Amino acid sequence: MRFAILIPARNEQDAIGPTLAELRSCGADQIIVADNGSTDQTASRAAVAGATVVSEPRAGYGRACVAAMRTLDPSIEIVVFMDADGSDDPTFLPRLLDPIFQGEADFVIGSRDGANRQSATLPAHQLWGNRLSTAFLRLLYRVPCTDLGPFRAIRREALTRLRMRHPDYGWTAEMQVKAALAGLRVREIAVPHRARRAGESKVSGTVRGSILAGSKILWTIFRYRFLPPADTPTRS
Repeated sequence: MRFAILIPARNEQDAIGPTLAELRSCGADQIIVADNGSTDQTASRAAVAGATVVSEPRAGYGRACVAAMRTLDPSIEIVVFMDADGSDDPTFLPRLLDPIFQGEADFVIGSRDGANRQSATLPAHQLWGNRLSTAFLRLLYRVPCTDLGPFRAIRREALTRLRMRHPDYGWTAEMQVKAALAGLRVREIAVPHRARRAGESKVSGTVRGSILAGSKILWTIFRYRFLPPADTPTRS
C-alpha cells in the first residue's frame, strides 16, 4: 500500500531539515511539508531536503493539514501525519502502519502516554490537558483512548469520509471523535516522544497557548457529542 507523510510546519527552519533527513529511508511514496505562514526559512529548507512544499499562509494546524492533503497523489492509500520538530520518532513508523497493512485497523494513533515518553518532553500543563481531553473522549464516545498525539496514520478513504473541518488545534480531537462516530477500527500504538530539536512549541511553549489549544480541543469533543453538524459521519 502506498503511503504519504504530511508535516505541518510553522517557523521550524532549524528542525525541518534533520526531521526530513530521518525520513529518507522510511519508504514513503510522498512527503509533503505544509508551510503554515512561516517567517523564516522553513519552506526553502524543506524543499532542499527533498520534500514537496505547499503553502498555507493562514495560521492554523488544521488548515495546514488540509493544504497538504490537497497535494496527495491519487495513488496514495494511507496518510501519515507527524510533527516537524523531531519529537516523533520515525523508526516507529512501521509499527504505526502495520495494523493498516494487515487489514486490522483503519486508523492508528501513536500514544505518547507511558514509559516511552522521555521525561519533560510534555510540560505538566500540556500533559494534564491531554489527560483531561482523553478522559472526556472515553466518557462521551466510549472509546479506549490515552492520547491526542500528532503521530498517526489513517486510510485515505476513511480520512475522506470524516470530512475534517477544524482549522486549528482541534484537528486531532476532531479526527478521533469522528472516527468513533463513523465506527472506524482504531488502534493505539505506544511510541516514544522526544524533546523538540529547536525552537518553541506553538502549543506548549506558553501557558496561554496551551489554554487556547485546550479550549478548542474540549469544544470539539463536546460539540460533536451534543451539537453535531449535519455532515457529521455516522456508522455505515
